[in-house]
Amino acid sequence: MKPLPQEFLTLEALYKEHGFSLWMIGGTSRDYLLGLEPDDLDFVTDATPEQEKQFLPEADYTFQKYGSIKAKVGGVSCDVTTLREESDYGDHRHPGKVQFIQDVHQDSLRRDFTINAIYIDGQGHVLDYHHGLDDLKAGVIRFIGEPSKRILEDPLRILRAERFAKRLGFTIEEASKAAMEQLRGELSKLNPDKVLLESKKV
Repeated sequence: MKPLPQEFLTLEALYKEHGFSLWMIGGTSRDYLLGLEPDDLDFVTDATPEQEKQFLPEADYTFQKYGSIKAKVGGVSCDVTTLREESDYGDHRHPGKVQFIQDVHQDSLRRDFTINAIYIDGQGHVLDYHHGLDDLKAGVIRFIGEPSKRILEDPLRILRAERFAKRLGFTIEEASKAAMEQLRGELSKLNPDKVLLESKKV
């Protein structure tokens, strides 16, 4: 296995120094485990934005109410999100309610696909609550929990599933595929520019 990204190790040491944990998550963990270069650096922490301001004062806190900040390490931008629960997806895209939590497993339940919910710490230890490693090995895209619920929270996940399948050469699990076809019309409720932007991603 190749070394963990240096940006992650640098930030992880800083968080640990201040009594907090940091994990790689999402596409960063997925691509790392597949031996690919990640497009983005996505991390998750048990520190809240207010706590992060104590040791990362230069970070971008524009979206701190969602628990998301952007921190630069050696000129490289990293997205760091506080562990959270989400609910009330009134606009079919963004949660109306966000609650910061300390429970990694609870955080994993809000994520889209099993292969995007693998947490890796600075020692390379993996937390995998939804058998994402098995799906990575099998080359399968699978929603976490009930596929229809995940899609209704954010219909763009239909296009994301198809994009990941095409990019990685994976297949989409049958129940997930059926829900995607059944709910494809939900895409029409979104901002057309958002749909177009997602469609153009490779």
